[in-house]
Amino acid sequence: MKKILFTLCWMILAGRVASAAEAKSRSSTGFPTDVRVERGVAYLPASREELADLYFPLAPPAGVRLPAVVIIHGGGWNGGQRDGKRELNIGGTLARNGYVAMSIDYKLARGNGAIWPQNLWDCKTAVRWLRVNADRLGLDPDHIGVMGGSAGGHLAAMVALTTPADGLDPAAPYGDVSCAVRCCIDLYGIADIARYHDVRMLGKTIKEAPELYRLASPVTYVRRDSVPFLILHGTADKTVSIEQSKLFAAVLQKAGVPHEFVIVPDAPHTFDLEPKQRDLRPVVLGFLEKHLKSPNTSQPQSVQSHP
Repeated sequence: MKKILFTLCWMILAGRVASAAEAKSRSSTGFPTDVRVERGVAYLPASREELADLYFPLAPPAGVRLPAVVIIHGGGWNGGQRDGKRELNIGGTLARNGYVAMSIDYKLARGNGAIWPQNLWDCKTAVRWLRVNADRLGLDPDHIGVMGGSAGGHLAAMVALTTPADGLDPAAPYGDVSCAVRCCIDLYGIADIARYHDVRMLGKTIKEAPELYRLASPVTYVRRDSVPFLILHGTADKTVSIEQSKLFAAVLQKAGVPHEFVIVPDAPHTFDLEPKQRDLRPVVLGFLEKHLKSPNTSQPQSVQSHP
């Protein structure tokens, strides 16, 4: 009997150790297991070290081209990474609900060096890369959106608003491929940098180069024919004032651009699609269903949650 009890105790302990090890393994990567992920994909020239992660539904419908979304991380244009908590949450949510998601690294401002507009060029190159690789990825090249948080929200808005006529498209790679997207989701991004503060990525202060700050601000490029926007911002944000999003929404409204502005009471800076204050997945997926999915991919909307 003692031997049996000892064996049972050992098995329980071993099971707990194994479960703890498995949980640790999951938390060390954070990648969802209920979608398919391709990690560390090169989308920039071979000389560049920045990479991307691709998220796919586990069982995409046969013969159907899926819409895609480029995800741009935040970090003050100086930090952050493609596999941050917010980006993992967004990528998993999108893939569970029938989208291909591409979460990217891009050129960051290190030291005092100015990197604008290379960071924007990288984001636009990601859109081009999706189009060039649409057949392999099984996506619809005519239905690509963009979203990002904080500095990523700023860059996402710039991708969505600027056209070749603005002179901010990269010459290469894939210079003959469009950078255009169908819609944008901006999570607490900076709409007018001149009303924010001096930023390292521009290499100069607002006082030194006011025109540079104007030309690096999304509000400068809002036009009547701009793509639809969804803006999300928390009232407790102490990093990027909610006044930035209020200003952006007002400029979009004045121009007659379709948009939704969702204020999240008590939410701080840097939240994903499931902050404790409110589940934002229905809002985001509803917006994408309306503005990004093509008729042959649209299905009754239901939020697919992770286990």
